[in-house]
Amino acid sequence: MTKPSFLLLGRRPPRDVVRPTLGSLETEVMNVLWREGSGSVRDVLRSFGDRVAYTTIMTTLDRLHRKGLLDRCKVSRAFIYSPRYSIEEFKRTVASDVIDGLLGTDAEPVLACIVDAVSERDQGLLDHLDRLVEQKKRENARKGEE
Repeated sequence: MTKPSFLLLGRRPPRDVVRPTLGSLETEVMNVLWREGSGSVRDVLRSFGDRVAYTTIMTTLDRLHRKGLLDRCKVSRAFIYSPRYSIEEFKRTVASDVIDGLLGTDAEPVLACIVDAVSERDQGLLDHLDRLVEQKKRENARKGEE
C-alpha cells in the first residue's frame, strides 16, 4: 500500500507535527535529569559544556517545572530539580494521549495503520502485539465476570 506524501503546519510532515512533545533542549535537559536523578542549574549545565548559557538552562528548567514535568526544592540559594515522572511514565503518557486523540475520530483506520507499520518494521513485534491483544481480552473478560 502506497502512502500519500503531504505536509502540514508550516510545511512539515505529519510525524513532525505530532512528535514534538518537548523542544530539543527540553528533551536534552530531561534526559540529563532522568540519567542523574536530580540536579541544580549548574549540575545540568555541566552536561552541556560551553554550548548553552547558564540562563538558558535556568529558563528551560523553570519552563519544565511549570509544565509539571519537574519537581523542585530550594536548597540554600539554589533550586534542585528532579523529574516528576520516570522516562517510561512520560513516554507511555505521551503515546496514550496521541493515540486517544487519533482514536477519537475513527478507530479502524488508525488501528490498521498501526498494524501495517508494526508488520513492516518487525514481524516479532507483530507477534508481540498479538499476544498483548489476547492478554488484554483475557483481562477484560475476567473483569466482566467480577
